[in-house]
Amino acid sequence: MGGSGAPVDYRRSLINKGVEHMFLGQYQHNLDNKGRLIIPARFREMLADGAYIIQGLDQNLMVLTSKTFELINQRVDTESITDPKVRLLRRLIYSTGERVDIDGAGRILIPQFLRQAAGLDTEIVIVGVGNYFEIWSPERWNEQLAQIQDTKANEQRFAEFNIPIG
Repeated sequence: MGGSGAPVDYRRSLINKGVEHMFLGQYQHNLDNKGRLIIPARFREMLADGAYIIQGLDQNLMVLTSKTFELINQRVDTESITDPKVRLLRRLIYSTGERVDIDGAGRILIPQFLRQAAGLDTEIVIVGVGNYFEIWSPERWNEQLAQIQDTKANEQRFAEFNIPIG
């Protein structure tokens, strides 16, 4: 029971707390001439403990909270380095990974090699993806949007996930 005498749905409050701490939405921003990107204000509070930026899996970049990066690190460390796929994954994550801090103006510096890998110029799109966010060139993001908005293909793609509604 809550303080008002009404029952409290602890499951719902845990879900709401989790959703409140997710990266959601799309934002269009510009990189400055030094490769700095203004992070949306709502995202900044979730990066208070710092962040890591790595090359993404779809010619994009991924910005991870320190906690998310640590979870990935722990998981990757459980895999055997004798597996060639594991070695490639380790190289992808660690050779492209950079710790980034938000400056006083709410910006992060994206290293040149990562800007090149993602095809970033001046205009970029920031996309919330739950426990991390992605940085895209507008052209590549538009390709992703075309896939996302293909309703016929989505029926096939996502049927196996059996996502509950309500």
